[in-house]
Amino acid sequence: MRLEDVAEELNVNMPQVRSLVRSGELPAIQIGGRGVWRVERTELEAYIQRQYAAARENASQHETL
Repeated sequence: MRLEDVAEELNVNMPQVRSLVRSGELPAIQIGGRGVWRVERTELEAYIQRQYAAARENASQHETL
């Protein structure tokens, strides 16, 4: 997927997607030398699942307080 497609899928802006890729939080590969990046759909789905897991963990921590 192009980074633009990822941004649309996540409903976020391009700088946020670039930040996720730069930090390694969302794995991506660069194609050629012109700054063209791609994210595999499986990597995006894994990222989304990690975010759901983190949200559940955060919610469960707040319930015990």
